[in-house]
Amino acid sequence: MFIRSKLLGALILSCALSLSGQEKKSFIVDVSQPVAEVSPNMWGVFFEDINLGADGGIYAELVKNRSFEFADPFMGWKRLGKNISEGTFLVLSRKDKPNNPRFLRVSSSSVPDKVGLQNEGFRGMGVKQGLHYDFSILYRQDAPGITLHMQLVDTAGVVIGESTLKPSQTGTAWQKQQVRFRATKTEPKAKLVIWFEGKGTLDVDMISLFPEDTWKKRPGGLRADMVQLLADMKPGFIRFPGGCIVEGRELATRFQWKKTVGPIEDRQLIVNRWNTEFKHRSTPDYYQTFGLGFFEYFQLAEDIGAEPLPILNCGMACQYNTAELVPLEDLDEYVQDALDLIAFANGDLHTKWGKLRAEMGHPAPFNLKMLGVGNENWGPQYIERLEVFKKALNEKHPDIKIVASSGTDPEGERFDFLDKELRRLKVDFIDEHYYRSPEWFLSHANRYDDYDRKGPKIFAGEYAAHTDRTAGTGNKNSWKAAIAEAAFLTGLERNAEVVKMASYAPLFAHVDGWQWTPDLIWVDNLQAYGTPNYQVQKLYSTNKGTKVIPIHMGDEVPSGQDGIYASAVLDDKANEVIVKVVNHNSHPVEGNFSIQTKGRLTKEVEHILLAAGLEEENSIQEPNKVRPSTEQLILKGKSIQTDLSPYSFHIFKIKMR
Repeated sequence: MFIRSKLLGALILSCALSLSGQEKKSFIVDVSQPVAEVSPNMWGVFFEDINLGADGGIYAELVKNRSFEFADPFMGWKRLGKNISEGTFLVLSRKDKPNNPRFLRVSSSSVPDKVGLQNEGFRGMGVKQGLHYDFSILYRQDAPGITLHMQLVDTAGVVIGESTLKPSQTGTAWQKQQVRFRATKTEPKAKLVIWFEGKGTLDVDMISLFPEDTWKKRPGGLRADMVQLLADMKPGFIRFPGGCIVEGRELATRFQWKKTVGPIEDRQLIVNRWNTEFKHRSTPDYYQTFGLGFFEYFQLAEDIGAEPLPILNCGMACQYNTAELVPLEDLDEYVQDALDLIAFANGDLHTKWGKLRAEMGHPAPFNLKMLGVGNENWGPQYIERLEVFKKALNEKHPDIKIVASSGTDPEGERFDFLDKELRRLKVDFIDEHYYRSPEWFLSHANRYDDYDRKGPKIFAGEYAAHTDRTAGTGNKNSWKAAIAEAAFLTGLERNAEVVKMASYAPLFAHVDGWQWTPDLIWVDNLQAYGTPNYQVQKLYSTNKGTKVIPIHMGDEVPSGQDGIYASAVLDDKANEVIVKVVNHNSHPVEGNFSIQTKGRLTKEVEHILLAAGLEEENSIQEPNKVRPSTEQLILKGKSIQTDLSPYSFHIFKIKMR
């Protein structure tokens, strides 16, 4: 009976489509009845150093293990020379630099053979023809005698850029010297060779190479193409530094912000927790140098016009690993780190941490407004520690909003416990995460329709549709995943009274060094591109409006009925109505959108369309395969009549006079 009914329904639908041409849907958009304010921070970005996101990614340093602090001090390096004698290269340790104790002593004789070092970079070094590269080094020597001859070489060993540097200072103090040279060829997998020519002994440390075209041309800065993709999204916030990075596999390897500020050479390198997390993607050379530290995170947020949202460890290591805890009576150090971070971000120049911020080049405050306590932590032990943090932060900085974790999943016993406790504590934001199938996203577009409007606000801190399984290798950044997210985000936008922030995760992935898929932006050593998922969130972020307005399909809010999802906002600043619609059907739908307003509307409607085959993806070879297109439609009276193509995401922008 069920099969016969299903077949009959399909026949009726088929006949209806053949008679009318296609299915028709009517929508009413009521401009006169705004129901909620849209947070200016609604759509943002989440950063974590995973998938070579920082070192080897957005942090533009090309030299791997530049200070010889990896577990294997020569990881990334190869010693060169035909007859290297014992003691030519010695790794030494000093007591006066506890955060960066190791350095290399090179003893060179010009007779009979020269000696050198080769650095492989992060899966090679991306080098561009005609671009300058800045080589720098810390050194000390008793007497001049050795000259450094630097070469960039391609995969065949051909020199594609070179220069020399003669250390000029002598004595026991460390000196910094640098030189700039030009590359003569574009090469994605170049290597750096340093020949030590002459006779003598030279101590070296912090061997570094940066391209000149960093973001805002800052020496030792960030990859401009990767930052530009973030800036193009016009994000309302940037959450950093993670993610599970915050927790660490154990507390000793947790993220400690104080060790990531100050002079670069004084920042303490640690192993990246993703180094050995996944056996299928083991990455033993993955470390955190913290060239991208908390100062640089704040600076990046300011550069792209985003609110900074730092997340701090709450005295708990990752509960999937060691689940190590700090006893409550020893939590003061962790709470003080939070208070000191606020001082670093907002304190005046007469305070210890405000003074350090100024010395690093930013006298003005960063205007920090919110702070996360813990990442994906759960259980009563988290609530106990959160209460200690909340009490101290509320007393000393009542203006700072607190973001708290609801654990790893959007449902289940853990989530229910945390949701109840966080509401009892009246935290400002509950951070919900969902890594689920596209089908889950499609079926949960109405998730927040019945949430308490007067309780804590929601931060959808990590979301991504996984086409295979969570943490599996088969997840794709396909249109199938992206359109499901687009449908789900209509529900977030419709419920902007409850949901105040949202961000996809993870953000970056290197094509040769990833541990986790899917990811928002993919890079190699020379290029970066946004996925279809990136295009979806960018469209939401650049068309977020200021007020939610009602949209109905017949008598219902369109949240999945007949495969249709929709939301609408009013932009007071641009004086326009913005309607977002997803058609998640294999057939086209004729849409009729009636704009109810007493005001006058311009005749031209901007129509942005994002559509593709469900399995289509972008790639390094085809970075724009799935991207939005724009056309102009003509308003008929106060209605838009247009086809909604199969598996498509539409934005209609109507100016009001």
